[in-house]
Amino acid sequence: MIQEAKKLLWWQEGIIYQIYPRSFQDTNGDGIGDLKGVISRLNYLEWLGVKGIWLSPIYPSPNADFGYDVTDHKGIDPTFGTMEDFDLLVSELHKRKMKLVMDLMPNHTSVEHPWFKASSSSVEDPKHNWYMWKEAKQDGSEPNNWLSAFNGPMWEWNDTVKKYYCHSFKKEQPDLDWRNPEVHEATFDIMRFWFDRGVDGFRIDMLHHLVKDELYRDNPSNPEYDASSGTYNSHIPVYSSDQPYLHKVIAMFRKIADEYEDRVLIGECYVPMHKLIMYYGPNNDGVHLPFNFLLINNNWNPTKIAGNVARYDRMLPEFAWPTYVMGNHDQPRIAGRVGVEQTRAAAMMLLTLRGTPFMNCGDEIGVKGVPIPVDELLDPQGIELPHLNLGRDPMRTPMIWSSEQNAGFTKGKPWLRIDKCYKTHNVEIQKQDKYSLLTFYKRLIDFRKSEKSITEGHYYHIHSDSQIYVFVRKAEDSNAYMIILNLSHRPCYFKSEKIPYSGIIIISSDIELEGLRVKTPLELGGDEGIIVKLDNFI
Repeated sequence: MIQEAKKLLWWQEGIIYQIYPRSFQDTNGDGIGDLKGVISRLNYLEWLGVKGIWLSPIYPSPNADFGYDVTDHKGIDPTFGTMEDFDLLVSELHKRKMKLVMDLMPNHTSVEHPWFKASSSSVEDPKHNWYMWKEAKQDGSEPNNWLSAFNGPMWEWNDTVKKYYCHSFKKEQPDLDWRNPEVHEATFDIMRFWFDRGVDGFRIDMLHHLVKDELYRDNPSNPEYDASSGTYNSHIPVYSSDQPYLHKVIAMFRKIADEYEDRVLIGECYVPMHKLIMYYGPNNDGVHLPFNFLLINNNWNPTKIAGNVARYDRMLPEFAWPTYVMGNHDQPRIAGRVGVEQTRAAAMMLLTLRGTPFMNCGDEIGVKGVPIPVDELLDPQGIELPHLNLGRDPMRTPMIWSSEQNAGFTKGKPWLRIDKCYKTHNVEIQKQDKYSLLTFYKRLIDFRKSEKSITEGHYYHIHSDSQIYVFVRKAEDSNAYMIILNLSHRPCYFKSEKIPYSGIIIISSDIELEGLRVKTPLELGGDEGIIVKLDNFI
């Protein structure tokens, strides 16, 4: 657990807000969000109280996977604007004492990237070994049974060099070979380029995929495979991800970040918790913040959530700082996953647990997944397997700003459908309503920023059962706050057998309850969450 006397860094004390730039704000009428649009909404983000923004990819790309297939790691796609626009964004953020985190995709490039064009031109080309090439088996089939996350084999034949190349995702996204030191240096040069322009950190995409098994062994079959999750999960990626050498590579990333002051590395790591802890590095030489997805991956069950939070908090090394993610551009919206009624309890949990919260743009107004007709699907994951409803388009739809045409997002035709409820359900309306979800988020964020116990205090599990989750946050020489969350739709009761608790409700999902004095046993309505300033806590 981090020592409370130590001053927190910006990425520990603040909230990081993800922006999917295509869907945030369009300023030129082409229906796609752009950098000038992000700049135009910075006053809103400053008002909301977030400390930093994480910007999904804005690099030049053919968009086989909407920006995650890069052709120039040091450029800005004209769809989003210019390098001058980017520099202005950095400047405007820093004026507001806010930070910028960019996406970094070191696992793969686009097939159109100059590196891959060279690599696939000849086995004699100096860049040929920058990518993962492998001979076919004697029968001409793929080198092994590794599977792509986007359906089908992880191998694609290239007739020029007469080999297969590896692709963890689409065939248009060939994987770089991270056992090649030249790949290291080229990537670290990219990091320094953006750090020198004022970028405050990187969220490293699919970090656990970076290094594969050197012997290219087959993955074992998954005995618990469920076909509804797609073909990728039919095998356990024992050899195609999360290899031991990866942690030496991560230490190299960290060394580059440490050349600069106050930078952060965030790792996207879909791995079990006992492995996730390793991404911090044995000597605090890994990524600063490995993403913790337990609030996404767990069923909305108080006992399971409480147990995993306690386990996570207990497993963290002394130097490690926790993270909590409720949603992102790849995952179904929280309002759709747990129901609109539960959005306030979910927000209260995210913003009061110990560690850095990551918010997804639109969650603060309760945006749900927007249904997209099959003939309008754009996401490759959805197009490949439309019958499994795995597409990510529904969580990437445009932000809902106002009751104006196209929700104030664009004057043109939006690139994806906009929620049909935009005229009554938007930022402009909710900002003026003291009872709205947006106002509730704003009050929680302000409270979190003002209370040492919430930003850096210890976490104490108090109680959990089939309906309720109760914990306390307390820092030394500071007030103790008890967070009581009813994660069900039914009324429930909280009774402490050993220690009676009493105090004043500071924030409630029902604003009319705020200021009331309460003591245990106490009752909560369905979907209710309260924060109680305790009279005493031992």
